[in-house]
Amino acid sequence: MTLTRRQLLQLLDEHDVRPSRALGQNFVTDPNTVRRIARLAGVGPGDHVVEIGAGLGSLTLALAETGAAVTAVETDRHLVPLLREVVEPVGARVVEGDATQVDWSGLLVDAPAWTLVANLPYNVATPLVLDLLDHVPMIQRMLVMVQREAGERLAAPVGHRAYGIPSVKVAYWARAEVVGRVPAAVFVPRPRVESVLVRITRRDEPAVRADPDLVFRLVRAAFGQRRKMVRRSLVSVVSAEQFERAGIAPESRPEQLDIEAWGRLADAVSARS
Repeated sequence: MTLTRRQLLQLLDEHDVRPSRALGQNFVTDPNTVRRIARLAGVGPGDHVVEIGAGLGSLTLALAETGAAVTAVETDRHLVPLLREVVEPVGARVVEGDATQVDWSGLLVDAPAWTLVANLPYNVATPLVLDLLDHVPMIQRMLVMVQREAGERLAAPVGHRAYGIPSVKVAYWARAEVVGRVPAAVFVPRPRVESVLVRITRRDEPAVRADPDLVFRLVRAAFGQRRKMVRRSLVSVVSAEQFERAGIAPESRPEQLDIEAWGRLADAVSARS
């Protein structure tokens, strides 16, 4: 079973707890929605799931229903006792901690591959996802619920209006797609933003073999002046010959270059004599 809206509100009232605006807390209260999220995560018996921002455990219960082994991470010390009360009886493990500071290698020691599921507040969503892709290879898949604008940036294909630095970084490590929307009505409190579900699947190998530090130095420089042609925004680091060697038109805008193009450009720059 999962928590209904009435049960969640009753839990909050009984324990005199209120959602924290500072922590960006909006709890999902609809059983159909959390079961849909668990289904889209594609987990089941034998899988290991880490959930960030478990709150009062509505989604945790739905994930546990699939038969997966669930570790729920929650930073709010006021919620942790309630979360334990709700989800430990169904076998979920609760860890108190801040996902931006947690020792991931220690937390994910039980299995070589994990799926991350999370309802992420806007202010941490993008940097946290990118940091996990950079530094936590044990997390092989993610299904994150984020504000629509953040979700579009994570999953945007080349040429899309939302395509930018986060899109290129995700594409370097993984494949991403927006797989659903979540209406504001299923949250307590009701947010003023639209939410989407983004599924991210890590590649076996990075999309390109070029030096990642150089790739993203070029990406940051170009998108820092995204309205300019790359021959202007990268004038101090890329020559006309190197653009030609990479097969990239110097008149291109950064949003027109996919991860393969950025890799070729980095290779051309690093090969200078």
